[in-house]
Amino acid sequence: METRAIVINEYGDKERLEEATVTLPTVGADQVLVKVAATSINPIDWKLREGYLQQMFSWEFPIILGWDVAGEIVEVGQDVKDYQIGDRVFARPETTRFGTYADYTLVDTNLLARIPETVSFTEAAAVPLAGLTALQALFDHGVLKAGEKVLIHAGAGGVGTYAIQLAKNAGAYVITTASPRNHDLLKKLGADEVIDYHTTDFEEVLSDIDLVFDTMGGEIQKKSFSVLKEQGRLISVLSIEDDSLAAAKQIEAKAIWLRTNGEQLSELGKLMAEGKLVSVIGATFPLTRQGVYDAHALSETHHAVGKIVIDNQENLNKNQAK
Repeated sequence: METRAIVINEYGDKERLEEATVTLPTVGADQVLVKVAATSINPIDWKLREGYLQQMFSWEFPIILGWDVAGEIVEVGQDVKDYQIGDRVFARPETTRFGTYADYTLVDTNLLARIPETVSFTEAAAVPLAGLTALQALFDHGVLKAGEKVLIHAGAGGVGTYAIQLAKNAGAYVITTASPRNHDLLKKLGADEVIDYHTTDFEEVLSDIDLVFDTMGGEIQKKSFSVLKEQGRLISVLSIEDDSLAAAKQIEAKAIWLRTNGEQLSELGKLMAEGKLVSVIGATFPLTRQGVYDAHALSETHHAVGKIVIDNQENLNKNQAK
């Protein structure tokens, strides 16, 4: 089927974004077609747009960016048993050139999760990539336990806001870094200590940390080794830049890449239904060329609070009314 989408036809800056009609592949036996009510912005979107990941993903153009979706199932594959037309679902689909900046997108059923009744499409769309990244970093790789001290860098960011809540739910002592304007928010989310990185060098005030969750890299990552205890853990969504710093204190330092996972997404949905996990949405934009352009511009500043969501419900309603 054909879908309206925001695409790129070449790598480059935000000017490369354009609206187009794209023909999607047919729905596979274990797939569903989702009418996209909302998607969200992640740094991988604009990094891929700029061409940084083209060696990893050698795709043909046009490329539809976006790897978060919340919406309603409108078609199911012939082998799909657990989902039906009309179900409200969210997902972090497989990374293909047919992303989620579109009115419709395909999702494998093993990556789907149901949206709790109390959760909106925009709240659900914020979760998949950032929420799964936080969950996997802290627990699958970081093996965080109750009573341990965890330092979460950039707590006010999309991944950070989920990581703080998940770590607190697990009984950890949570420390994070943020601008003063975000301190109250992060304390409400569960942070025990919030360090103003403008005025305080975290390296000078922290020690004996069990786990550092690094989303920054560079100098921040290097300094993080000094605050970890012997045999502590550092988990990064970026590369580990200096293995010798880890070896000096027998620190387990690991760079991770997100694994798509519908079961874990269902766990996050359950926490949302129980009021133990909320999406912090700092800004919303429409699924138009200009909307995505403005959303990328905000994401690129690295100063957005929480998640940037693309809300497509108004566009869908307009198209249905025609």
